[in-house]
Amino acid sequence: MLQPLARVRLAIDCMGGDHGPSVTLPACRAFLDSHPQAELVLVGTAEALAPAAGWPRCTRVVATEVVAMDDAVEVALRRKRDSSMRVAIGQLKAGDDGASTADACVSAGNTGALMAVARYVLKTFDGIDRPAIAAMLPNQKGGFTKVLDLGANVDCSAEHLLQFAVMGSALVSALDDGNEQPTVGLLNIGEEVIKGSEVIKRAGELLRAADAAGQINFHGNIEGNDIFKGTTDLVVCDGFVGNVLLKTSEGLAGMLSLMIKQEFTRSPITKLAALVALPVLNRFKARIDHRRYSGGALLGLRGLVFKAHGSSDAYAFERAMARAYDAARNRLLDRVHQRIRNTLATAAADVPVARTEPPAKAA
Repeated sequence: MLQPLARVRLAIDCMGGDHGPSVTLPACRAFLDSHPQAELVLVGTAEALAPAAGWPRCTRVVATEVVAMDDAVEVALRRKRDSSMRVAIGQLKAGDDGASTADACVSAGNTGALMAVARYVLKTFDGIDRPAIAAMLPNQKGGFTKVLDLGANVDCSAEHLLQFAVMGSALVSALDDGNEQPTVGLLNIGEEVIKGSEVIKRAGELLRAADAAGQINFHGNIEGNDIFKGTTDLVVCDGFVGNVLLKTSEGLAGMLSLMIKQEFTRSPITKLAALVALPVLNRFKARIDHRRYSGGALLGLRGLVFKAHGSSDAYAFERAMARAYDAARNRLLDRVHQRIRNTLATAAADVPVARTEPPAKAA
């Protein structure tokens, strides 16, 4: 069994997201206070990092450029070679001695740029075409449903969805003790095999074949409400659908919280009722607070990269850092990649996980 790391160092893209250093620096400070064994590599412009001078267990690395939230992928890859995003990801790359500066990287920056830069700098694991963002959504069973992809890949082939199922199964088995055969659901507009686009139908065929070969535990097609029911441990979809699902869920949670607040503040009687119900309301609010689940893992890379929501506040960004810290400390990269390697090697004879696109060209 792999032993946890005694020291974990996170590389932080302090300039990413809608709010940049005004959010990331307070989050980093709070994270350091709550994780005495952690170390941080703060990456950003010299001016932005100035307030962090003298912080304990911190190293500052200056980057002269920033990837904006609306920058095209080509801009991030080819024109901004000294961006905080790229420099932070570069901290994960092994040097001549085989060691990397950091164990994981966290950014709230442009999702498409983060995926492209991470893929170019770190490369994908053998047998995987594209990294995918995997995150957790709460379900009514009191646990979490893992979902991928949540925005890294807008257009996916059936083969990509199969790869996501393999990577996601590895993630669940690594995080959930004793769950070596997590159930996989394919998000669709109905449970019937005949429903869905041609890509979804073909993906269903590949997933059923992989299940028959013993490579994954495929439950079948599921619908959107099954995610919150906890019908399966893992849900697979393309990044367009996944991102819409994520943002809709966050919006619904926010609306429910607002509506409950409005109803409890309508009159003196309802305000009194709110005082009595306050412990229940606080627990409900915590359960549906999307900020608690911040930090999606980019699976399939030769390094741990975590994506925080672009609009993250300090609490949400700190939670993403905590998720990255736990993953690195528990050596999630080694665990997941080992399972991917074993699964894909075995599957090659029965269910080919074909590469469908050439490796990324040099920027």
